[in-house]
Amino acid sequence: MKRHIPNFITLLNVFSGCVATVFAVLNQLEFAAIFVFLGIFFDFFDGLAARLLDVRSELGVQLDSLADMITSGLVPGIVMFQLINDAVDLNIMSSWEGTLYAFSSGSFDTNPNEIHFLGFFGFIITLASAYRLAKFNIDENQVSSFIGLPTPANALLILSLPLILLYQNNEVLNEIILNQWFLIGVTLLSAFLLNSKIELFSFKLNNAGFKENGIKYLFLIGSLVLLLTMKFLAIPLIIAFYILASLAEKQFKTA
Repeated sequence: MKRHIPNFITLLNVFSGCVATVFAVLNQLEFAAIFVFLGIFFDFFDGLAARLLDVRSELGVQLDSLADMITSGLVPGIVMFQLINDAVDLNIMSSWEGTLYAFSSGSFDTNPNEIHFLGFFGFIITLASAYRLAKFNIDENQVSSFIGLPTPANALLILSLPLILLYQNNEVLNEIILNQWFLIGVTLLSAFLLNSKIELFSFKLNNAGFKENGIKYLFLIGSLVLLLTMKFLAIPLIIAFYILASLAEKQFKTA
C-alpha cells in the first residue's frame, strides 16, 4: 500500500496543474498561481515521501515529470501568453487606466475577443520546459544537484509577474511588466535558464551540518527575509539569489 502514496501525491500535483490550466485559460491568473504553488508543494512532498518510505520507482520518476510538465511547463506558458496578449492590447489602446483597474479587481482581460500572434511566444517556456524535463529523465548527473533552472523554480518566476501586478501597487513595476518586449525578454531568459549548463544545488541534504550546507541555510534565511519585506517582488530576486548562491557554493567547494 505504501508504495502508492508518493504516486498519489504526484497525482495531486497533476490535478493542481489541471485546475491552474483552467484558470490560466480564463485569464484568472491569481487563482492559476495559487494552484501552481499548491502543485509545487505536492511536487516537493512526493519525492520526500518516496525517500522516507523507500519506495522510489521508475514509474514515479516518469509520473513526476509528466506532472511537472502540466503544472510547471504548460501553465507558465499560458500565463505568459495571456500577459503578452494583454500587453499588446495595452499598447494598442495606449491607455493604462482601464486595465490597471481590471488588474486591481482580479481580472486580466483587456479585450478577451482579441488574440495577438505575439502572445504565442509565451509558449517558448512550455517548449523549453518539455525539453528540460526530457533531458532530466535520462541525465544521471542530476542526482545531488540540478543542471539548469528546475521547472518549478521557473514556474514561480513566471507566476510571480501577475502577482506583482496585483499586490505590489507600484506604477513603475506595472509599466515594466506590462511591456510586451520585457515579457518576451523574460520568456527567452526563462528558456535559456531552463536548459543552461549552470549547476544549481538541490535541497536533498546528506546531513544537517552547517559546514557542509552553510550557503543553503543562508539562502533559505535570505529568501525568508526577502519574502517578508518585499512580498511577491521577492520571488524573482530569490531566483537570482538561488543562481548566485549555487555559483558561490560551487566556487567554495573547488577552492
